[in-house]
Amino acid sequence: MMIRLLFAILLFSSCSVQAQRKSKDKDQTASATLDSIAFHLYTDSLKKGVHNYINVDGHYSDGRWLPLTSKDLKFSCDGGKFEGNSLLLDKDFKGDKVTVTVSHNTNNALTRSMIIYIKQKGDDEKLKTKEEILDEIRNPGTKPRKKNKGFLG
Repeated sequence: MMIRLLFAILLFSSCSVQAQRKSKDKDQTASATLDSIAFHLYTDSLKKGVHNYINVDGHYSDGRWLPLTSKDLKFSCDGGKFEGNSLLLDKDFKGDKVTVTVSHNTNNALTRSMIIYIKQKGDDEKLKTKEEILDEIRNPGTKPRKKNKGFLG
């Protein structure tokens, strides 16, 4: 019986410590002010016909970087349309780049723009099969050579 009681007390005290930690973090975020915003993209180019996530982070006065969403920011672009943080470019989009602009909802001084290029090549590259990869590992000297498309090729 004593072990059960001790276990219950230990379990209850650990839960209250976690709750205190979470509320302390929320208080720090509330007291910190947003200093700047920045793009941190996951890719170097956008694809047509898919949702391209545009990652924007905020730098706070306490030194932390936190992600911002469409709840915090207004997104605009000279091509395509936004759904939340995701930019959707039509498959028939003709440009080779777009300019994305984000502005903070309550502080228009926090605005950033970025030119992002559109992927021009298709995704029709043939990937190697499992057997082809295993053959290359087993026979490293018999790798097929790629054609040189350099200066003279």
